Amino acid sequence: MQTSVIGFPRVGELRELKFATEKFFKGLVSEQELEALAKDIRKKQWLKMQEKEVDFIPSNDFSFYDNFLDAAVLFNIIPERYRELSLSPLEKYFAMARGYKGPAGDVKALAMKKWFNTNYHYMVAEISDKDEISLVGDKPFKEYEEAKALGVETKPVVIGPFTLLKLLRYTEKKTEKDFLQQAVSAYKAYVEKFVSLGAKWLAFDEAYLVRDLDKEDLALFIALYQEILSVKGETKVLLQTYFGDVRDAFESILALPFDGIGLDFLEGKETKNLVAKGFPKDKLLFAGLVNGKNIWRNHYEKTIEQVKDLEAKGISVVLGTSCSLLHVPYTLEGENKLSAEVKRHFSFAVEKLSELLDLKKVLSGKAESSVLEENKALFASVRPNSEDKAVKERCAAITDADYTRLPAFSEREKIQKEEFKLPLFPTTTIGSFPQSADVRQNRNAFKKGEKTKEEYVAFNREKIAEWVKIQEDLDLDVLVHGEFERNDMVEYFGELLSGFLFTEKAWVQSYGTRCVKPPIIWGDVRRLSAMTVEWSTYAQSLTKRPMKGMLTGPVTILNWSFPREDISIAESTKQIALAIRDEVLDLEKNGIKIIQVDEAALREKLPLRKSDWYSEYLDWAIPAFRLVHSGCQANTQIHTHMCYSEFTDIIPAIDNMDADVISFEASRSDLQILDSLRENHFRTEVGPGVYDIHSPRVPSVEEIKEALEKMLKKIEKEKLWVNPDCGLKTRGREETLASLKNLVQAAKELRNEYC
Repeated sequence: MQTSVIGFPRVGELRELKFATEKFFKGLVSEQELEALAKDIRKKQWLKMQEKEVDFIPSNDFSFYDNFLDAAVLFNIIPERYRELSLSPLEKYFAMARGYKGPAGDVKALAMKKWFNTNYHYMVAEISDKDEISLVGDKPFKEYEEAKALGVETKPVVIGPFTLLKLLRYTEKKTEKDFLQQAVSAYKAYVEKFVSLGAKWLAFDEAYLVRDLDKEDLALFIALYQEILSVKGETKVLLQTYFGDVRDAFESILALPFDGIGLDFLEGKETKNLVAKGFPKDKLLFAGLVNGKNIWRNHYEKTIEQVKDLEAKGISVVLGTSCSLLHVPYTLEGENKLSAEVKRHFSFAVEKLSELLDLKKVLSGKAESSVLEENKALFASVRPNSEDKAVKERCAAITDADYTRLPAFSEREKIQKEEFKLPLFPTTTIGSFPQSADVRQNRNAFKKGEKTKEEYVAFNREKIAEWVKIQEDLDLDVLVHGEFERNDMVEYFGELLSGFLFTEKAWVQSYGTRCVKPPIIWGDVRRLSAMTVEWSTYAQSLTKRPMKGMLTGPVTILNWSFPREDISIAESTKQIALAIRDEVLDLEKNGIKIIQVDEAALREKLPLRKSDWYSEYLDWAIPAFRLVHSGCQANTQIHTHMCYSEFTDIIPAIDNMDADVISFEASRSDLQILDSLRENHFRTEVGPGVYDIHSPRVPSVEEIKEALEKMLKKIEKEKLWVNPDCGLKTRGREETLASLKNLVQAAKELRNEYC
């Protein structure tokens, strides 16, 4: 029995890469110092996997920002606006990821989207008609030789040519077909270089194969690999897929001379049936049976049964992770506040290496009997404090009427126009303001017991008052309290609900240097008491302008947590929806008339195949949101916000959420969502983001006006709101003030023109 890992967390055990990269952005460390740290992180990970007897250890899974961006740079897919910058190659790379404004020029960042059905974001590389795909980089080769020097033979991984071509953004007339031969030549050169280096295995990650594919897609896939594989010589090639099954492409994959095929047996609901129809005896099956996306222990008995079933069919199996371990925290070792009884149910990236080793030994007949018995006892036990009978009964009592808000949207819209009397193009922000060092220090001091609750609350009230005054001075129309009491939009609520557990250091990369610490849904969920009412009502008492109550929606709380595996995610989301509903009604009762329930991650668990969208997800996710606000009065305005996903193809479902106002990320996608809004006769009032908050750039008044004028060609002026594309917690104070000043000025100038 051999084992394989697709990828490993790259930010380091204690987020070393994050902090060093942010220092590099500020000029506090040099490129050489940053590169040295990255080399040390890679070394530790390779040796850790070698220690755990992983047979197929990945290299080139490391990235300073994003693997898709790495592949674009490797293959010369760099838009001209970045090439022209007088910066070092690494600085240009970061300019593509974050944008740049300085002595060398002024450029926006590339678009950023969710990576398939995960909370990880990738950079959408662009290619123009005059660009040429060719092998120009050396990162994979340097890292392979770096590992070799340590005595570690690795399996270099790279985004495959099919996924690369399908996910590129084509900015002019040419499409993926026009770049076919260039991609073939570039990837052939890539393979030939590794052949010359003596690499034993190469892995091409082709996640796009788990989507719906048509005949043209399959023809493209076959045309690419028929030529690329012709130069592999003695080097073996693994086609690696994940996040689903490859039902459309399975026969095409088998017909090509791959030496190994990696399939996801956890999210791939058809994978077992596909393999049962026949799998070549001359190929290795890399079976993804250790979950790379969730943190619960592997059920050894079930996994062993699946492997033995495959081997009984004459299939040569390599046991592996279902996807990269990038999507789980680094290790449980630093989680000192969780009890041993609780921790024994979990497995992070390092622990999953141990699980692979356990399973390898059991399947090879080398493990002690206690290994399997202890795991069996774990799954036979009942987790303490995980069941709440009252929550289950309340969920069971929900009726169809609980999902419907009355009166209908068209009538509510008229009532709310009269209620709030907002000007044309009302201005607002998404919710959070900069989490400056003093804000974080206040929260940390309170958590450590160094500040009393009274001192903690007093500080936050001062901050709220300061930023309410700032918003009034800026002349924003609808205000927010700033969320200074919140560490994270999901973790904050999870800490105030029953059924959640929290870690100290279980950080997971979301994008670039942004890491999140997802809560763990341990059991049934209920609201214990009001969570935001005190902050919102205090903020409202400071101003006559409308103050938004700020909540996170049930689907996002579920999707940005590690979910239970003992009940369905639909049932778990329903429990959370009831808890958020209680908070919405409490806010309304206490005079908060505009309430924003963010569903930033609505699309995250959307099945990758369109045929499964409604039956497996939208049919319960959309009603869960409606359940949250269906009890509100007509003159209470419900907002929601969504960011960094492709929403154009689910616009009808989003409209069916029956919110009153929806704000979208739009700045990094060049407002592509607007066409879909118009085509689908989107009724909800809408605020497409007018500038990118994930970049340090300050947009000019003219730039924002230009974006708004584009919007007005597709959106009725009475329905258009003006806002940034996301919350401002990660931005600095000065750039925030400058950006919002320009936003308000742009809205006012446009308002004058249209009035």
